[in-house]
Amino acid sequence: MCDNLTRREDLEVVLTYRQQENLAQPVILRYERELPPCMRDPFQGEQAPPRRESPPERERKGRWGVRLFVGVSLLVALVCLGTGIWYVSQYGWALPEESQEPDDYRYGPPEGDYYYFDQETTKKETTIRRYPTGGPYRLSLVPAGDLPALSPSEIYEQVTPSTVTVLGHQGNYRSVGTGIIFSEDGYVLTNSHVIEGCSACTVLITDSYGVDTSYDARLVGCDEDVDLAVLKVSGKDLPAAQFGVSDDLQVGDPAYAIGNPLGVELRNTLTSGIVSAINRDVDVDGVTMTLIQTTAALNSGNSGGPLINQYGQVVGVNTIKMMSEYDTIEGLGFAVPSSLALRWVNELIAFGQLQPQPVLGVSISRIPETLPDGASALRVEEVFEGLTGDLAGLREGDYVVAFNNQRVTSTEQILAIRRDLSVGDQVPIRVYRNGEYLDLMMDMMAEQ
Repeated sequence: MCDNLTRREDLEVVLTYRQQENLAQPVILRYERELPPCMRDPFQGEQAPPRRESPPERERKGRWGVRLFVGVSLLVALVCLGTGIWYVSQYGWALPEESQEPDDYRYGPPEGDYYYFDQETTKKETTIRRYPTGGPYRLSLVPAGDLPALSPSEIYEQVTPSTVTVLGHQGNYRSVGTGIIFSEDGYVLTNSHVIEGCSACTVLITDSYGVDTSYDARLVGCDEDVDLAVLKVSGKDLPAAQFGVSDDLQVGDPAYAIGNPLGVELRNTLTSGIVSAINRDVDVDGVTMTLIQTTAALNSGNSGGPLINQYGQVVGVNTIKMMSEYDTIEGLGFAVPSSLALRWVNELIAFGQLQPQPVLGVSISRIPETLPDGASALRVEEVFEGLTGDLAGLREGDYVVAFNNQRVTSTEQILAIRRDLSVGDQVPIRVYRNGEYLDLMMDMMAEQ
């Protein structure tokens, strides 16, 4: 039953329904009323214009484009900043100017060559604790003779145990170089510049298992001009290297170097090459050094290490590498020849310093000439007043036939003989002058 069925649009309609007893049935009521104005369709049945929506892909592409632009801009800014910092560090705040050099300057040979050492060129006093001089041991050279040529791996296995790391201590800093054990009781050979200015020195010896043993080294003696130093560690039965005769080297012979390029991380590095030149006179800081030139790669840290021949013998002590401020230079390394180092090392062991060297006091031609009787001789180009040759009676234009009772046909032979002489020795010399032979006596004088 429905009561109050009066319909008015502006009145609320209330329906009341009551079922009779025992006749209960489900009742479904449906009521419709107008939507409030805020919820009505403003177009009232008209067709609504299509809704414009931005495609999601276009929005994503737009965002990535902005990010890419920002990233590239930041990268360019960082490159420009880094370039500016580098330029200021190299050239200061001045603007670049045109080169004042002639147009063909850049095509000429490199200028300003210098010789790279592991230390600064400023000389500093070395205060490493000293080891007593005068010990009985002396370095000796072994001719190659019939020794078999070795492979690079065999050379490395043979010489590496004798190659050590030399650490020079300078306050909070350390210099790193290489050294060579040349006696079982602990004599070690290295370069003088490796320990220059140091107050203490440590030698690291690496065994076959790669384990380091650290030794406090004491200084036996050193000399800046020949760039050699002898150290002593308190070891026993150490693996000593065999030294060969550098005078037997020929240009083109294989050459190997073992050392610690750029520090301890790359220690015991083997490099190979050839002997590029022998008896090369090189001006190093105003001192003329006669060196072996090699293509075996040498770098900072190789100084003091061995230059090795094809028989596994040490024939040189690596000392310098040629560099240039204007060009890249590779394959120009130099080593002190073992035949020259022999005398110096033994003098450092015996006296702690080099002894005065005997001089001839003459300039001799490198080119041999044939005398009327067919003999070869070397012409005396100049005699220096007041020195050995002048006092012995040598004259310009004489021809040297024999020196110290040995026939000579090259200046290298004369220099090799002189290496075994001492100041004060009486040395016979035979010369050819004006068609006759003269026997003179030279009283060896010290270099002045």
